[in-house]
Amino acid sequence: MHNRRVLPELRELRYFLAVADTLSFARAAETLHLAPQGLSAAVRRLEDKLGVRLFERTTRAVRLTDAGTALVPAARRTLAEAERAVAAARRAAEGETGVVHVGFLGSTANHLLPPVVRAFRERHPDAELRTEEASMASLVAGVRSGRLDAALAREPLLDDGTLLVEPVLREPVAAVLPAGHRLAARPVLALADLADEDWVLTERSSWPPWHASYDADFARAGFTPRVVGRGSSVPNLLALVAAGVGVTRQPLSARTLRDSGVVFVPLEGDSVAVVLLRAAGRSRPAVDRFAEVVRRVAATTDLSETG
Repeated sequence: MHNRRVLPELRELRYFLAVADTLSFARAAETLHLAPQGLSAAVRRLEDKLGVRLFERTTRAVRLTDAGTALVPAARRTLAEAERAVAAARRAAEGETGVVHVGFLGSTANHLLPPVVRAFRERHPDAELRTEEASMASLVAGVRSGRLDAALAREPLLDDGTLLVEPVLREPVAAVLPAGHRLAARPVLALADLADEDWVLTERSSWPPWHASYDADFARAGFTPRVVGRGSSVPNLLALVAAGVGVTRQPLSARTLRDSGVVFVPLEGDSVAVVLLRAAGRSRPAVDRFAEVVRRVAATTDLSETG
């Protein structure tokens, strides 16, 4: 009794097509590097599995039956689709396809993110890159949970073993002063030069590791800043500075966020790292390809003259 629910193997379809194309078991066997008897037996097993005759065999000729003729185009489509499936799996394994979800701080987007996105699309056109701006706390939570595959952020970060933190470049840090400030014409400043100023900073709860680092920097400079205002974002801080509320301290690239009312003066010896953030113990090929692009772009990006 024939079991019509048994599907042929891909190998059997290849054997069938080789015979169908040549109408010769001998020539097909030579192409497949098989013995003619073995090929003939394999085709008979396929016929038994399907419950139909695929070839009329005589001592002088081999001809396709109607069932064999009908199977030819379907067999070709099946083999072609199988080859596409294998190719798709291999491309995914090599990181050439798939979706990469990347978060970023707004302050890292001005100069690093655009060339990274452009280079990734050029090098991996079949992979999809999805980006979103988020706060530092949201970026860390997103990477930890797996909602984000990676993030472009700034140090310092929590070092608790759950995150891979890879510095990719360093950026100068500047004092941000209101236009017309008495120190605005200086080519460079020391943090201690700002000891008597009113300051505007982000909320301490926005990312505690940052503020712990700020406290240490101010302590080394010999003062505790007189904070008179808090901002929720870098553009908000720059607006407060432009309004004359106080001064602040930002990566140099932040000057592209506001073109009037403020002056950026580099702080001597002060810099901050831009980091690539990923989850420890979790890796995907497409994310590895993204990391490679970030490193390559960062190696050729100079933020010392940003803006």
